[in-house]
Amino acid sequence: MENFFEDRKKRLELFHKQVRGKQYSNPKLEIPSGLFIKCDKCNEHLYSEDISVNHFVCPKCRYHFRIPARYRIKITADEGSFEEMFTDLVTVNPLDFPGYPEKIAHYQAETFESEAVVTGTASIKGIKIALGILDSFFMMGSMGSVVGEKITRLIEYATAEKLPLIIFSASGGARMQEGIFSLMQMAKTAAALKRFSEKGLLYISVLTNPTTGGVAASFSSLGDIIIAEKDSLIGFAGQRVIKNTINQALPEGFQTDTFQLRHGMVDLILDRIDLKDKLYQILLLHQGSDEFGTSK
Repeated sequence: MENFFEDRKKRLELFHKQVRGKQYSNPKLEIPSGLFIKCDKCNEHLYSEDISVNHFVCPKCRYHFRIPARYRIKITADEGSFEEMFTDLVTVNPLDFPGYPEKIAHYQAETFESEAVVTGTASIKGIKIALGILDSFFMMGSMGSVVGEKITRLIEYATAEKLPLIIFSASGGARMQEGIFSLMQMAKTAAALKRFSEKGLLYISVLTNPTTGGVAASFSSLGDIIIAEKDSLIGFAGQRVIKNTINQALPEGFQTDTFQLRHGMVDLILDRIDLKDKLYQILLLHQGSDEFGTSK
């Protein structure tokens, strides 16, 4: 019996060599890293070059991928017009939270940003603006002391210079590693916006995916005009937390951009490709431009 199994084993090995050898095997398809991107919504495999020229919007289903702050500047501001401000602010560890400095250093190395927001001045088709953009790739765009301070200083600069203000929000909320210091940024940014509003200046808030937590409950919801980028999750607490708290089923589509539009949280929903043109039109209207049949 042992000889039988030994003989059978040798015959199988010979079979694999002769019939299932290299001449019959399918060659492994080698695809360079990043050549294709899988859409999170429709699961299509998309050629990365096609999707990049489409502002990282899926050409099949129009799903909007998350994008970093610098790319947002590239597709929003006039080329070469962005001048960054408040780059000297440094994140510290006020609560001695374990591992927090290492986490900050990790994201700085990974994103090449110092913090989760980029602020400065720019122009959109020749109109100068103050521009702030949260970066969801840096600790999910969470708002700590530096993020809140940069946003506040940007608002104050726009107030002093009488500039229209545009802020793109993308955040998981207040940064837990800074505790009460992060929560204080909600009141601070809101107070700065109150002073800005009293000057009769224009603030356009653009909510992108996701805009939640302390950011959603402060400056991102205080715009004169609030725009939601398509496919954005917008809300305060997570759905599971809310459901467990109120012990009720949540409405269909809760916290989606379309749900927020129906309930008056946002004024309009825009495709990323249309955002720059629409922002320009709003800026012109605010100026009283003759292009729209009004006088300055």
